[in-house]
Amino acid sequence: MSSASQARHALANQILDLVIESRFEPGHHLREQQLAEILGVSRTPIRAALALLAEKGALEAIKNKGYFLRLRTDQLTRVEVETPLSSTQRIYTRIMQDRIAQDLPEEVSLADLGRRYDMDRSTLRNVMAELERDGLVTRGPGRNWSFMPTMGDMESQKASYEFRRLIEPQGLLMPSFRADMAVVDRMRLQHLYFHDHPSLNAGMGKQLFELDAAFHEGIAEFSGNPFLLQAIQHQNRLRRLLEFASYQNRSRIREWCREHIQILDAIAKGRLSEASELMTRHLGGAEQASTAQASRSK
Repeated sequence: MSSASQARHALANQILDLVIESRFEPGHHLREQQLAEILGVSRTPIRAALALLAEKGALEAIKNKGYFLRLRTDQLTRVEVETPLSSTQRIYTRIMQDRIAQDLPEEVSLADLGRRYDMDRSTLRNVMAELERDGLVTRGPGRNWSFMPTMGDMESQKASYEFRRLIEPQGLLMPSFRADMAVVDRMRLQHLYFHDHPSLNAGMGKQLFELDAAFHEGIAEFSGNPFLLQAIQHQNRLRRLLEFASYQNRSRIREWCREHIQILDAIAKGRLSEASELMTRHLGGAEQASTAQASRSK
């Protein structure tokens, strides 16, 4: 898949996000020049992205007038504009899956990875740089890379969930808790997008993890306690590799999306005690799902 095609799909998703966040009504005129200024690109790629959205049924193209919104906000969350995976993203996903399956050792070299995945060094360097940015590997001596520590046994996973059940629900009850409703609304729409996505797949692992992590970190940040936020960020770094394995289970993804939405709805209504109880229940269900996943992989 060409980089131009990937850029077109990515820009279409940016426009879609902008339309959803702005809550435009059907019939709204999407002007090329305005979108180009907002998104910082020229009109030509905007036009190509709008054409793609029209192909997907989100917009209507009217000759000599331009593009107009066809769908409501709740319908737009179901529009699929899946960005094709690049070679870098495909290798990223394979490395993650192989490490989860323990088919890769704790320390690897570019030469070994090149032979294993039949990839050139330039592409592999890009992949490893992305893994490093995501906190999954660290550069070692020479051309070696080491995978970062993770919660690799059931005892550490159990302890992690126990810790999170102690602090995350309580964060919602702190006197300093202040929710940013714009952030709550944006997170809700993002969760609806993935919940209703017709073809969830393992290639979305990174996006799904970021969605999950941003939800828990966002609510921790609402607490107004920086130590609580730091604790959740640390937990997310430790569980990143582990969580990647669970994204094979589509029903579980949709289940935790629904649970997150319920918590966000309770926060939006000011029902923080209810949100706290829902968070406790959600983390308990996540622990059970993690245990079941670990049992199946044995």
